Amino acid sequence: MAIDEKTPVRPIDFEEDVIQRRPLTTQTGLGAPDAISATPGVLANDDNIVFTTVNNLVNWARSRSPWPLGYGLACCAIEMISASMAHHDTARFGMEVFRSSPRQADVMIVAGTVTHKMAPRLRRLYEQMPEPKWVIAMGNCASSGGEFWDSYSTLQGVDTIVPVDVYVPGCPPRPEALLEGLLRLREKIAKGG
Repeated sequence: MAIDEKTPVRPIDFEEDVIQRRPLTTQTGLGAPDAISATPGVLANDDNIVFTTVNNLVNWARSRSPWPLGYGLACCAIEMISASMAHHDTARFGMEVFRSSPRQADVMIVAGTVTHKMAPRLRRLYEQMPEPKWVIAMGNCASSGGEFWDSYSTLQGVDTIVPVDVYVPGCPPRPEALLEGLLRLREKIAKGG
């Protein structure tokens, strides 16, 4: 080839040059094309398509940002407070701040012994929370009366006045147990519960 000669320019082939295809693999669902597509021209394994419903998307968003109403009544409240400190850091789960108003919260964490005198106030705060709302009973006292189960003044579980979604056992439960309860609540919210 002489110096003055140019290489022939080939025309652009759209299929070969423009469309970048994923490499095909032998594993199912990881790049092999679908045999029969439900909708012509749309493949379920394309990277830029998400199939979901609006309800599932909203439930997923709600599960990632629960806003708690801290209702600390006894020694479990100290463990609830320490769960939001830097060592355990509930901010990883979207629970940045414990809300002081029930109108700004959607998760009530009942931590401690509920007496008959406090029960109507707890019920009123629960009714002031906007829908959807969830309740976590933290500790043995909130779940079943705890060591005060035979007392005339202790409520035999907070589930007698409000519906409870997650029970966190312990006397008092460690902050890790509360985080586990929050993860269980996250799963329940994401499923639409």
